[in-house]
Amino acid sequence: MVLQDAVIARANNACELCNSTSETEVYMVPESPDETAGSAIFTCGTCRSKFEGEESLDPLHWRCLNDAMWSPTQAVQVVAYRMLSRLSSETWAQDALDMMYLDDDARTWAEAGLIERDATLDCNGTALQTGDNVHLVKDLNVKGAGFTAKRGTPVRGISLCDNPLHIEGKVNGTRIVIIAAYTKKS
Repeated sequence: MVLQDAVIARANNACELCNSTSETEVYMVPESPDETAGSAIFTCGTCRSKFEGEESLDPLHWRCLNDAMWSPTQAVQVVAYRMLSRLSSETWAQDALDMMYLDDDARTWAEAGLIERDATLDCNGTALQTGDNVHLVKDLNVKGAGFTAKRGTPVRGISLCDNPLHIEGKVNGTRIVIIAAYTKKS
């Protein structure tokens, strides 16, 4: 009870991620280095239901992480880092990850709880990361946009998708989903 009381008092009875007060409870962050209040956060049911698993995330709800990532509580920072990593295909989430600072211990803790995903590979089997620059190795008919992306077209600052076979990037000013095997890392 002491742990729960300390976490609830620190959180001021609201979710430490989105400030909601519905269905709140204390959540022990997985891979925690200890069992103290510093390893737990106070969360609402909406946030808690999305922490684990591969179910789809509502990016609009998680915009709250732009504030939560600056929390002085390390456990909140760790959860924010993990969720932003899962949302890294969103430009705003990638920007937040780029700005976020975690000390070495917190980063180790945060990365220990990330769900391993298959690597996204280009046509040569090179692993792609968010922010990489690629070019197309095949002409692609872009459905719904009315143009063909020609072979050799550069795609700068790609984003990874939930599906490791796809990437997202801008071609001719339009953001499209591209099969990663049709690209080559620049």
